[in-house]
Amino acid sequence: MTTTSEVVMDVIALIGRILFTAVFIGAGIGHLTATESMAGYAASKNLPQPRLMVQFSGIYILLASALLILGIWPDIAAIAFLPFLILTALLFHDFWTQEDPQVRQNEQTQFLKDISLAGGSLALFALYASSPHPGLLLVGPVF
Repeated sequence: MTTTSEVVMDVIALIGRILFTAVFIGAGIGHLTATESMAGYAASKNLPQPRLMVQFSGIYILLASALLILGIWPDIAAIAFLPFLILTALLFHDFWTQEDPQVRQNEQTQFLKDISLAGGSLALFALYASSPHPGLLLVGPVF
């Protein structure tokens, strides 16, 4: 039998999943609607096949977001953000190479945002890979 506190925690976990993915949904849409400008930035960072990579990463983070929000393999969905975030932090927000103080500060903020979100990704993975985990899932965790 489900208690009131379990239902409340399930709803809070769902709200948390939605809030966690908000930045990825916005970014994913941006990857697909502003592909050319994002590809230009990716090219400036020497990313191979920048247009294709921008499109791929947009679809990737939108798919991971949808899976996490819907509660379809939430452990796998949560950990799927990790490689995207680590690569983005290291390849695109290399503040340590910037000489302009304002650019350095902006890149450092973006780097730390990505690293913090990577921590959130790991925490969500641990939450959904452990038992018991919050409900409101369409398909339970893989692990």
